[in-house]
Amino acid sequence: MTDDPYGDERLVGLYDLDNPDGIDHAYFRALADELKATKIVDLGCGTGLLTRSFAKEGREVIGVDPSKTMLDYARKQPGAEAVTWIDGDASAIEQSGDAGLVISSGNTMMHISNDDLPGVLTSVAGALKPGGVFSFESRNPAARAWEQWGRDATYGERDTPVGRLIEWMDVLEVDEGRVVFEAHNVFEDGSDAVSITTLYFRTAERLTTALEKAGLTDITIHAGWQTEPLTDTSRLFVFRATKPVD
Repeated sequence: MTDDPYGDERLVGLYDLDNPDGIDHAYFRALADELKATKIVDLGCGTGLLTRSFAKEGREVIGVDPSKTMLDYARKQPGAEAVTWIDGDASAIEQSGDAGLVISSGNTMMHISNDDLPGVLTSVAGALKPGGVFSFESRNPAARAWEQWGRDATYGERDTPVGRLIEWMDVLEVDEGRVVFEAHNVFEDGSDAVSITTLYFRTAERLTTALEKAGLTDITIHAGWQTEPLTDTSRLFVFRATKPVD
């Protein structure tokens, strides 16, 4: 059992298959182009599928992730040489004050505990140049997504590049937005790669306050990747916050 959901190399190889390039990646790329960002930091870059797509002439791209297994995979992918890969968490981000954009896709920000969140946001703010933007996604706790994560709802079998796989999830604990769940991945040889993950579901108000305390302003929140308006029951928050120009 591991607390790294992708500590098993077999599962890392399936990650991009299960999380392909899509409308979320298109949103972040369009934002980078809108900002004319010449330096981009991808915090929680994982396999680097999105990270590598930022790379182009005249642009510096940095991918940061605490999972060695994920980064080892990322470094072997086509185009990986155009990215600087950093093993670590937000504290490993250089406080250079010259990044035009910092992004965190998927559940990255939800993996960060309430105690660690202020420090992470301070690190992000320190990496940004004045006028630089931090954008990320998070899930709305009001949608109570974890109620669909039990074994009955998630059990499935499929053929994969690493063989027949049986999968399901079990929710172990729910406490004021902190959700702990167990993911099972049973391979053909009978081995079960089990990981335990903790996600923190935070309200839009709580995240906004945390961003403001880190010194970020001009905060906008949408309910999707096409600037859908936010409602009380929106499933997703898409945040954008700016480092003020002095």
